[in-house]
Amino acid sequence: MFKLLLIEDDSSLFNEIKDRLSQWSYDVHGISDFSKVFQEFTEIKPDLVIIDIQLPKYDGFHWCRMIRSHSNIPIIFLSSRDHPSDMVMSMQLGADDFMQKPFHFDVLIAKIQATLRRVYNYNTEKIALKTWCGATVDYEKNTVSNETGLIELTKNEIFILKLLIEQKNKIVSREDIINDLWDDKRFISDNTLTVNVNRLRKRLDEIDLGRFIETKVGQGYIALEVEYQ
Repeated sequence: MFKLLLIEDDSSLFNEIKDRLSQWSYDVHGISDFSKVFQEFTEIKPDLVIIDIQLPKYDGFHWCRMIRSHSNIPIIFLSSRDHPSDMVMSMQLGADDFMQKPFHFDVLIAKIQATLRRVYNYNTEKIALKTWCGATVDYEKNTVSNETGLIELTKNEIFILKLLIEQKNKIVSREDIINDLWDDKRFISDNTLTVNVNRLRKRLDEIDLGRFIETKVGQGYIALEVEYQ
């Protein structure tokens, strides 16, 4: 049974979501003190976090930053505001997905199931390490390291990188990435993928690898391979 932390201050909505998720055999926990969200997160140790943007004390972005500074656990944002910037900010902070309120519960379930499958199943492959452009990519630890340094990626970032370098020097279409990453492209916007790839490239820039992920306008993305001595 997966343990979910639902950070939602609307008690009626919280109870409705909790009841529906419990019917799918998820163990759902809430927050008792919204000034101590991170403390309760560390105590609960969930497998996935669902967090509203508008919260008392501090907003969801604040708590996402706190969580991301210590964990790569998957995070799904909820928002009642109709601001495209909310989704962009969520993805830039390392969220795995985003939902606009009001939402259809079946869509929320689909997003949760796809995220849990992606995060907790794909690492079971026999090959955990991959060499790319002189760097070592560790699929289990979600890290990329070379002589310049080491970076830790989010689940989405490492998954996208894996898709690209497993087909190095070949264009991987945006549609294929979306289908593999979110299972059903109806549940994700094209802009979300753009934000995720841009964030991945920015992280790779820290160890001088961002330039090897290229955008092919109208086609998709390609991970270039170069030989290192």
